[in-house]
Amino acid sequence: MIDIVKRRYLYFSLSLLVIIPGLIALIIWGLPLAIDFTGGSLLYIRFNSGSLPQSQDINDVYSEFGFADTLVQTSGDDSLFIRSKDMDEATRSMIIQTMENRFNTTIIVESFETVGPLIGKEIALRAAGAVGLAALGILFYITYAFRGVKNAFRYGVSAIIAMLHDVLVVIGIEAILGHFLGWEVDAIFLTALLTIIGFSVHDTIVVFDRIRENSRLYRRLPFETIVNQSIVQTLARSINTQLTVLFTLLALAIFGGITIRHFVITLIVGVLSGTYSSIFNAAPILVVWEKREWQYWFRRSTTRA
Repeated sequence: MIDIVKRRYLYFSLSLLVIIPGLIALIIWGLPLAIDFTGGSLLYIRFNSGSLPQSQDINDVYSEFGFADTLVQTSGDDSLFIRSKDMDEATRSMIIQTMENRFNTTIIVESFETVGPLIGKEIALRAAGAVGLAALGILFYITYAFRGVKNAFRYGVSAIIAMLHDVLVVIGIEAILGHFLGWEVDAIFLTALLTIIGFSVHDTIVVFDRIRENSRLYRRLPFETIVNQSIVQTLARSINTQLTVLFTLLALAIFGGITIRHFVITLIVGVLSGTYSSIFNAAPILVVWEKREWQYWFRRSTTRA
């Protein structure tokens, strides 16, 4: 039998190796927030003829109308996403007209969205509240569902720790990709994050439920052995389920188009992290808690010294 629990500190260390670079990127660069959270205007345009102008040329046009620090992103061979401060329809029309005259082309406006700064702050607060409420709901639900097991509260807390692991991984990767690829955190990213939380907790509950069943069947076995046996018994099920999801997401990432690629890649990162945390983090945390191993962490270091 594979002894996963025995090497739990190795798996904890691997998690830290993934999380720490993301946290460093988050501290240095921060999260690139989209207009959904900061407020502003997003213009998606397609050039009907000719080549795409340079980003600096687009910025120059916007600067003439008093919009500095404009972000221009290419979408395909003939389209642009342009993010700027809040503007009205009249200003947008004049900017489009100026670009058509200057670049000698016809521009088709695919979409134009405007979000005020107050609305953006409210959305940011509600996003944080949604994640917090989801965590509390999961904690109370798992504690109630496992009320027949000794120390049921530990199962809820362990699931939340594994969930926070996935959230940190996804946000850290987003900070890195946002810096190098120009991706931004928007409402769609929040949707992906909440979906990832659901996947992670669902897979964790499957392992916990098997631990509950085996605890009743093998009461004389050490808790560490029961946990390891439960993980191994659900390992094939977890991997098969997540591979099915990953194959679907990979197909969407390759063939689904650029508009959903950010969303799909975020889900891929989250599903991989959720599978790892439910197997190698959540259940081993129960063993650490049961044996109160934190009492010996520093003693071992002192003894070795």
